[in-house]
This record gives sequence, C-alpha cells and structure tokens, in this order.
Amino acid sequence: MTIRVASIPSPRYLGAVLALAAGALAACGSREPATAADDPVARGKYLVTAALCNDCHTPMKLGPNGPERDEAHLLAGHPQGVVVPPPPAAQGPWNVSTTDTMTAWSGPWGVSFTANLTPDPETGLGTWDAQTFIDTIRNARHMGKGRPLLPPMPAELIATLTDDDLRAMFAYLRSIPPVRNRVPDPIAPSIAAATP
Repeated sequence: MTIRVASIPSPRYLGAVLALAAGALAACGSREPATAADDPVARGKYLVTAALCNDCHTPMKLGPNGPERDEAHLLAGHPQGVVVPPPPAAQGPWNVSTTDTMTAWSGPWGVSFTANLTPDPETGLGTWDAQTFIDTIRNARHMGKGRPLLPPMPAELIATLTDDDLRAMFAYLRSIPPVRNRVPDPIAPSIAAATP
C-alpha cells in the first residue's frame, strides 16, 4: 500500500473539525433515536456516529468510487501493517499532516495513531470496563491515568457528554466485532523529525 501524506492547515482546520464534532455532539440530545432510552447499544452507536469517531478510528481505503471506510476494520484504528514514512516538514501555517487512511496524524505533538476501539482483548478495549473508558475521556489520558490523548482526538468535547452517554458509547464499542490490530505507539516530536 502506498501512503500519501496530505498536509492540512492548522489550527484553522483542526478548529473546524473540532467545531463540527462539537456541533454534532450538541445535537445528540435533541435528535436521539427512539430506541435510545431502552437500548444503550443503540444510543452508543448513535453517539459514536454523531461524534465522528469513525472518521479517524476506521481506516480509509481506495474503493471503486474513491476513498471509502474499510468496514472490515470498523473502529480498529491505524492498520498495524501500514508503516508510514516520516511526516513532511511543517511550513508556515501548514503544520498538521495526515495519511490517506486518516489514522496517522503528525503535528507539533509528534505522530499519533488512532486507537483500536474494538473489544479485542489484546489490542483493543477488550480488558477495559466502562469506568476505565469514562476516566480516559474525562482525564484525556490513556486508561484514565496514562499518557495524554493526542490530537486529533477531541477528548475535551466528548468529555461534555454525561456518564450515561459515555457508558452507552462503551456498550456499543463492546458490541462490535473484535479486530486484532496492534496500533503503533505515538512518536515524540524530536524522534519523528529525526526518522529517516
């Protein structure tokens, strides 16, 4: 697979993405599906969809009509077999880049790879419980207390949801098929710049 790296403007672009996510989340309370009150998984699917989680956590692939989501890797994060080249050098206001899978991002924070949100016990959220998920979002830290969550993850926006909403999102993530996919660790800025 050839990886093309697309540069995007920041902070305007990232701000626009976050604004769209905020708007989608704000709308969640007013347009919930009829089954949401009775079915936390349905509510969780609605919230995961409205929060645009698939846009980064489900890799894109080239289909017959252009880029499309790789549904076989639904919410599985950056594909473990896709090794990305060093990111392009930042120039002027263009300091954020992403791969054509939309699962690897580079910027002043280094390189981040979107996480595997499937219930795989070894590479995803399979060993997590709902409280760990809530703590991760509320504290913006991996497993609630580890390394910081990195851009483009809009944890501060998702953290505005209620605990019940976050539990519903977690219930939905537990209901999808597990995908064994080990996502690389983030790359620090100095290492990312030095990688040949």
